[in-house]
Amino acid sequence: MDDGPNPDRGCALCAADGGEPVVRAQAWRIVLAGDPDYPAFTRVIWNAHVAEMSELGRADRDELMRVVLAVEEVQRASLSPDKVNLASFGNVVAHLHWHVVPRWRDDRHFPEPVWGRPASGRDPAVEARRASVAARIPAYLEELRRRLG
Repeated sequence: MDDGPNPDRGCALCAADGGEPVVRAQAWRIVLAGDPDYPAFTRVIWNAHVAEMSELGRADRDELMRVVLAVEEVQRASLSPDKVNLASFGNVVAHLHWHVVPRWRDDRHFPEPVWGRPASGRDPAVEARRASVAARIPAYLEELRRRLG
């Protein structure tokens, strides 16, 4: 991968895309995370190896947040989720990236975070939701590419 000016050879997001590439720009990239329960789980990854938002200058921070919010807007318009979760942790992979996750009240973890404890007794609803969202992924990706590509 090695897109940034300061690649860290041991960093998973410097070494690889971090998911299925959707849109790539000089400073950032958008990928699908590949989570089977959340087919529209999207990452916005800053290409240069930095760990924190505060390591970016104002213009770069503004650019990154513009992209994160655009992904959220496209998810809301294309997928009609009940909620969109935005998260930037980097506890495991200390490379600046944002998770943009559309959520539904009948998904596997709601109202917990997608990394939380799954709810029980939802398998039929989870399967139906997964299929419904997966069917809309092509339109979602097309709109992301149109808007940000």
